[in-house]
Amino acid sequence: MSTATEHRVTLVDPRTLYSQPPFKQQEQFAVPGKTTQMTPTPDHGEQTYKGSGKLSGLTALITGSDSGIGRAVALAYAREGADVAISYLSEDEDAKRTAELVREAGVKSVTLKGDLREQSTCESLIQQVVDQFGKLEILINNAAYQQTREQVDEFSTEVFDRVFKTNVYAPFWLSRAALAHLPPGGSIINTASIQSFDPSGYLLPYSASKGAVAGMTKAMSELAIKRGVRVNAVAPGPVWTPLIPSTMPEDKLEKFGGNTVFERPAQPAELAPLYVWLASPEASFVTGEIFGCTGGRTPL
Repeated sequence: MSTATEHRVTLVDPRTLYSQPPFKQQEQFAVPGKTTQMTPTPDHGEQTYKGSGKLSGLTALITGSDSGIGRAVALAYAREGADVAISYLSEDEDAKRTAELVREAGVKSVTLKGDLREQSTCESLIQQVVDQFGKLEILINNAAYQQTREQVDEFSTEVFDRVFKTNVYAPFWLSRAALAHLPPGGSIINTASIQSFDPSGYLLPYSASKGAVAGMTKAMSELAIKRGVRVNAVAPGPVWTPLIPSTMPEDKLEKFGGNTVFERPAQPAELAPLYVWLASPEASFVTGEIFGCTGGRTPL
């Protein structure tokens, strides 16, 4: 019989666990950016996440899972025993690497490329997952888009449209389509943001969209629970992902994450356990909730 002393945990100071700013300028040519071009390389839990069967036998669709938070969640879900469908926009190389990490865990994976700004793409995505895996129990609405500007009149209508189509319309279309397939006990988990509650002017469209995601999470949870499906959200603070160097101005990139109490941004691996718990039966009495992981910046 094992004892607690045989499995000792080594504590680490969270302030120095990962890199702190200043960060040097990164060469990123297009949104959503490439993981391989980032310095330091984001940690998705490749060397650290150990599963224990929390999601064994389930199937999950994770949008924006080619990199960043989505990749970390895909890796964690796979190591917890779930098959994973990887939805992504354009970064074929990153999506391929995520699929490799998932398969290395001994579960099934499929990569599904497409622009979620189209309703037909979202509806087709859900159907493809059901067709290929035979079922769907978990939907993670994680894909997002942002642009930064210093003045209101610098935000074009086209940018506002793209942000809301990606960050708000797509989660609605995907959730609506998924609810026809999600069984009682299934989950929808949205990625909100600290910007949902503590918005920044230079991220105006993104902030507004993430406020909408928070509201939609709570409203959707009231309707989805009539089918036995739980709906929750995770609200990250600053996280070191390719979206940051590909969209942030140089001065903000250099100081990125320095305004948290840890004086650094989160790494994607630090958020994944929240998504695991929310999708697991252990969170059976949790719905309509938004869980902050903001580095101590604000209560939600």
